[in-house]
Amino acid sequence: MVARREGHVMTYYLQAMRGFSDFRGRARRAEYWMFALVYLGIYLVAGTLDVVLGTTQLLGAPVLATVVALVHLVPAIALLVRRLHDTGRSGWWYFIGLVPLVGVCC
Repeated sequence: MVARREGHVMTYYLQAMRGFSDFRGRARRAEYWMFALVYLGIYLVAGTLDVVLGTTQLLGAPVLATVVALVHLVPAIALLVRRLHDTGRSGWWYFIGLVPLVGVCC
């Protein structure tokens, strides 16, 4: 069994990826931002590989970066909803961004 190191960046990332279907509960600030940091790093590496390998010209979009974004879509939304719960808000606040003008300022 692998010892779990609390506070390790990959621990937070893997915890968020494993909880991809859990929209209940809470997520600490560190868990949210460490996931975002690792995701950004993976996305940048995938985008760089797209440019180096020339896969951006295949479909007019970066193929690897798109796959990375799609793989992380549901876990990121679930983590955001859990983070909203931790701040005392409902998960439905996620959709406030869809409301014109209101979503921009909140």
